[in-house]
Amino acid sequence: MKRHRTATALTLFIILGTTASVLPAAAAAPPVRATAASDHDGAVVDALARAAHPLRTVEPGGDTRDLRALDRMIGDARVVGLGEATHGSHDFFALKGRVLRHLVEERGFRAFALEAPWSTVARLDAYVVRGEGDPRRIMRDEFQRDYRWWNNTDYLRLIEWARAYNLRHPADPVRLVGDDIAWSGPELYDAVTGYAAGRDPKTAARLEELYRGLRPTEATGAYIDRYLGEPYAVREERAQRTGQALQLLRGMAPGKDRAAYERAVQDARVIDQTARQYAFDFTDPAQVSEAMRYRGEQMAANVLWWQRHTGARMLLSAHNNHVGYVPDRPAQYLKAQGAFLRDALGAGYVSVGLTFDHGSFRATGTDDETVVRRWAVGPAGPGTNEVVLDRVPHRNYVLDLRTVGSPAREWLRRPRPTRSVGTAYPDGPHDIALARSYDVLIHLHRVSAARLLEP
Repeated sequence: MKRHRTATALTLFIILGTTASVLPAAAAAPPVRATAASDHDGAVVDALARAAHPLRTVEPGGDTRDLRALDRMIGDARVVGLGEATHGSHDFFALKGRVLRHLVEERGFRAFALEAPWSTVARLDAYVVRGEGDPRRIMRDEFQRDYRWWNNTDYLRLIEWARAYNLRHPADPVRLVGDDIAWSGPELYDAVTGYAAGRDPKTAARLEELYRGLRPTEATGAYIDRYLGEPYAVREERAQRTGQALQLLRGMAPGKDRAAYERAVQDARVIDQTARQYAFDFTDPAQVSEAMRYRGEQMAANVLWWQRHTGARMLLSAHNNHVGYVPDRPAQYLKAQGAFLRDALGAGYVSVGLTFDHGSFRATGTDDETVVRRWAVGPAGPGTNEVVLDRVPHRNYVLDLRTVGSPAREWLRRPRPTRSVGTAYPDGPHDIALARSYDVLIHLHRVSAARLLEP
């Protein structure tokens, strides 16, 4: 069924769809503006080439010596954000699998955080750690609506690899973490009320009362659609109740098993995050911007909770717009997840952005948000970041934006049109200053559309 482009649908499309444009299709991809010829002179390309380290492949497996340069750029970071310029390109997803394997096997990383709901990835984590469930079914059930892009062959391969690794290393497993907040599955409510029931039946009964009508009884996508259709007053009232439930659980004494208590509180916090994400007035542009800021802040909070409670070094997968420091539309997004992580971790967080020159990707159209299409774009045009990046004499490469020499250093700090595609296309390009947004950049010459699994 075609989704009508009402004010609510449009604004929520931004929140849940990452970087989808709210402009009409004809205006969503403005013409690229020309820039001064100095942006394209050979000196900039030469400086970039001196700093660039070629990548052998994006595909997992085989020799990873070409990733040692990335190791040096990451240093001792506790969290590394690895972005993507589209939500639907195989090469970005495959590269994340390759980098994850390398960081786990060579650098001691033990967690992969995905831009997906906390409860969704908890189900996948139960599979990779204990073998519970069928990953294909979990992905089909959970990766719906604005998360449908994660239901792809590359992420299935990543999940299966993590399971195989954990079978070989049961005492030191790789864990999967979801940081997003658009959905809290029934398992999360069961975990919170079940914990309380084991400690204090009266508290558990009160939690059941507060959560009345909130525990999902339908598929992920249908639940989100129904929630979006509720009146603003109803959404506000639900957030009040989830907030009360969180405070009630926080008021309990930790007891002998402090780890179980802290996990229950975190689960209740995520339920509250979901309700509060929807408790904004989406007819008010200022409230929409605040909702976007709230999402970025809470996604960062969930990553930080996991890192601080486990001590694990983490690879965070999300759109460039979330792992970076400056959103592609700062007036709308206000503050990105990456900026919150940098505030909390300082040099303990490293942001890696991804760009590409040409190729294909999956996305819906801006005119119909229900049908996934394959889109293709040609080589980057004049005045863009990518047209210069692609002149570096490596097909794919990694670049430390913090150490590039002049005149490329200055060139990288100036905003210019850059591809940044969310769940729908046309989208962008958007003015991005690469060195202000990321610490490290990986540029790919060509990308191909992701292979989605059957819904």
